[in-house]
Amino acid sequence: MAPLAVIAQWVFRGIALGLKPDFDIQSSIMFFLWAAFIEETVKFLVVKFAVLHNSEFDEPLDAMIYMISAGLGFAAIENVLILFQAIPNGTEAAIQIWLLRFVGATLLHAVSSAVVGYFLALSWFYNRHSSKLIALGLGIATILHLIFNVILLGSNGRPEGFLYSTIFLMFMAGMIAVLFAKLKKRELADPKFS
Repeated sequence: MAPLAVIAQWVFRGIALGLKPDFDIQSSIMFFLWAAFIEETVKFLVVKFAVLHNSEFDEPLDAMIYMISAGLGFAAIENVLILFQAIPNGTEAAIQIWLLRFVGATLLHAVSSAVVGYFLALSWFYNRHSSKLIALGLGIATILHLIFNVILLGSNGRPEGFLYSTIFLMFMAGMIAVLFAKLKKRELADPKFS
C-alpha cells in the first residue's frame, strides 16, 4: 500500500503546483498534513482489509500489534524509496539520510500506527462508536505525525531538530506503553476475553 500513498502525495503535489506554480512543497504545512493523513490511512487500510476480519484477530490487543506491524512495514518501504531518491546526491548523503530515517521515521510510523491501533482496540468495547473511534485515532495519529514533520522542517537540518524530534518520539513511545498497559488491564477485566 505504500506506493499508493506515494501516488496520492504526487497527485496532491501536482494539483497544488497546478493551482499555484510557486507552491513550496518543502515548507508547506498543508502538504505535510495531507501526507501524514494519507500515510496513516493507508496503514489502517492494510490492517482493515488484510486482518480485521480474520479469525486470528480475536482480542483488542491484536489491533495495536497489527497496526504497529503495518507501520513498520510502511516505514521499511518508505525508507527504501527515499534511499533510492537520495543516491544521486552521493553515497555519504544517502547513508546519512538512511540512518536518520532508520531511527526517526521507523519509530514515528510504529508509534503513530499504535495510536490508531489503540482506538481500533477501543472499538471492541464500544462497538456502536467504532467508526468515530477509528476516525479519532486517525486524526490524532495524523496530528502527531504532522508535529514530528514540523519539528524536522523547522530545524532546517540543524542538530537540535534531531534532538527535539527524538524527545517527541520518546514521549510518544511512553504514551503508547501506557495505552497498551491500560488496554491490557481492561481486556483482562472483561469476561469476554478471559
